[in-house]
Amino acid sequence: MKSFWNFTVSCLAIGGVLSLPCAAQQAEAPASTSTNQQTPTTPSGQEASDDAKPGAREGKTKLEKETGTINDRILTVMPNYGTVENAETLPPISSGQKYRLATAGVLDYFTFPFIGTLAAIDQANNAPKSWGQGWGAYGKRYGASFADNGIGTYMTTAIFPSMLHEDPRYYQLGHGSFSHRTFYTLSRLVVARTDSGHSRFNYSELIGNAAAAGLSNVYHAPEDRTLGRNLGTYGMLDMWDGVSNLMKEFWPDIHRKMQHKHDPDKTLLP
Repeated sequence: MKSFWNFTVSCLAIGGVLSLPCAAQQAEAPASTSTNQQTPTTPSGQEASDDAKPGAREGKTKLEKETGTINDRILTVMPNYGTVENAETLPPISSGQKYRLATAGVLDYFTFPFIGTLAAIDQANNAPKSWGQGWGAYGKRYGASFADNGIGTYMTTAIFPSMLHEDPRYYQLGHGSFSHRTFYTLSRLVVARTDSGHSRFNYSELIGNAAAAGLSNVYHAPEDRTLGRNLGTYGMLDMWDGVSNLMKEFWPDIHRKMQHKHDPDKTLLP
């Protein structure tokens, strides 16, 4: 899983670099933008503000409307399920909706080529060696990577949040300095919002990923069923969740920066 670890670290670095200029850009936003960011308390109120912001899609899916989330794809392709923008509080979502959010992420079209790339890297590195080479070995590596990702997502988004009554949605902070927002983003790995709107230790994230790492022994190669590999898988799942949060937090800023770059004439409009 070294390739996945390296990939996530690269994503973290890229996200940080791209977000730095966007933090400054935010301070230059017109007054009307700050008005739009007043926090509504219902999904319907949020839906109206989502339609008004730059880059918003036409309409929302049924799942987005039901959960008060928006999937404005990061870099136009990466899934962004479970993200709440411009809202501090929303009604709790049901266990069924938590499972649907998890399923949407696991079966998103972006997941399949992404997992395929990870499997190809492991194939090139012949990891694990006992699986050898050939299409059969590639299939095993693909299945293991897909299972790691899928089980981790279900554990932290659906299974444990349903059992422990925790809210798996990511609530964007959307204001403050880059360092403050980064700290908030990473702190969500250990701080959870409950269905009742309170904050507490994020049992779903930490116990869920630990359970996923333990279950991975069932399908990983025998030589990979070690404490070291399990800790590596656990760390990889936590790291990916942290990188995902960073992308969800700063993508609106990056998107605005990209739009400003591609359409400079907008600054001349009254």
